[in-house]
Amino acid sequence: MKSFTTLLAFLCIHFIVSAQTTKPNIIFILTDDMGYGDISCFNGLYPTPGVDRMAAEGTKFTNYYSAAPVCSPSRAGFLTSMAPAKWKINNYLSDKKHNATCEQNDFLDPAAPSIAKVFKAAGYKTGHFGKWHMGGGRDVKNAPSIAEYGFDEWNSTWESPDPDPLLTSTNWIWADTDSVKRWNRTAYFVDKTLEFLRKNKGTPCFINLWPDDVHTPWVPGDDYIRSENESEKSFKEVLKDYDVQINRLLDSLKTTGLDKNTIVVFTSDNGPAPNFRQDRSAGMRGAKVSLYEGGIRMPFIIWAPGRVPAGKTDSVSVLSATDLTPSFANMAGISYNGKSDGEDRSAALQGETSSRKKPIFWEYGRNDISFRYPKKPNRSPTLAVRDGKWKLLMDRDGSSIELYDIVTDKNETSNVAAAQKKLVKKLTAKINKWYASIRSL
Repeated sequence: MKSFTTLLAFLCIHFIVSAQTTKPNIIFILTDDMGYGDISCFNGLYPTPGVDRMAAEGTKFTNYYSAAPVCSPSRAGFLTSMAPAKWKINNYLSDKKHNATCEQNDFLDPAAPSIAKVFKAAGYKTGHFGKWHMGGGRDVKNAPSIAEYGFDEWNSTWESPDPDPLLTSTNWIWADTDSVKRWNRTAYFVDKTLEFLRKNKGTPCFINLWPDDVHTPWVPGDDYIRSENESEKSFKEVLKDYDVQINRLLDSLKTTGLDKNTIVVFTSDNGPAPNFRQDRSAGMRGAKVSLYEGGIRMPFIIWAPGRVPAGKTDSVSVLSATDLTPSFANMAGISYNGKSDGEDRSAALQGETSSRKKPIFWEYGRNDISFRYPKKPNRSPTLAVRDGKWKLLMDRDGSSIELYDIVTDKNETSNVAAAQKKLVKKLTAKINKWYASIRSL
């Protein structure tokens, strides 16, 4: 009897220790061109019950920022945990002529740090399912494989070095001849995510789930009308279907019991386009390709039953995409000593509301040739910083200075630069020092 009791105690201790040391799966959902106001629990206009469920069962953050207001640098900023311009990515990647005009490389250097490399080195299996857009496509034929960035498996769209043939019958975003139709892509990527988890059961997984909804063209189904590919009606239908797939992902995780050891994070790469009446940015000024809040402040939700508070809204903690590598690593029990322009915000992600230490910097608009959009009034100055409650924008030559108390004026309607000259001097000095450091690379 004594030996049985000893054995039982040993098994209980072993179970507890195993549960505590099991590394969680992490699924990072990066929506394409989704505005802050596209999610009903952030704005209330467009119904998104599936994503709202994530917030009800997890924690939403109202002060999360992407690394850039447009696709490629935003994605590169997350993947590397560094300002994307440090790796010479400062606009969306396209053909070689466009890239040269933008003063950027044709693809992200595979020598750059990568969150996938960090997790792979720690014993994780790594997958990327969805849009890539950090090199490849059009006339760029020499972009490195996604494998060189640390991923074990992937399925991607045509804007990548390794396009999935089921999605890319032509060299364009979508075609009628694609085996997986435009309106079924998110379901396809969710299926690939769940399949990857099943295949690697017992091994922790890090997964990029990067659908290319809700980026235009919006194609709700096989009865689509081409002339409505950028209509609000089509947007609503695509958003509805996208929301269903996010809900299906959560249901599948719960059904399989994976929810007990999986962290799901939901956000967007940059602001919306088009931005109907500024509704898709919840009234905030700007949109995609703008450094005003509508272009860089994104919806952000973390869902991890038992790991993060349920039903909490954090409106104090300010987060950046460059924070996520050290934060996710900490949450997974991985020692991270790599370079990062962000900071470890794992405590905030797990419920400890806190102020950030580092300012956040942005650049968009390297020249006047390839950065002609958007037009006024959403066209912003080319540099920006958020430091505490203050956000300052300015052009490269020090002109067009705008200063906002972003806590009380998130719509950026009251420029208080004239009344805050000492603060303007301090913040412009910080921007100039930062910009000099990235231009010298």
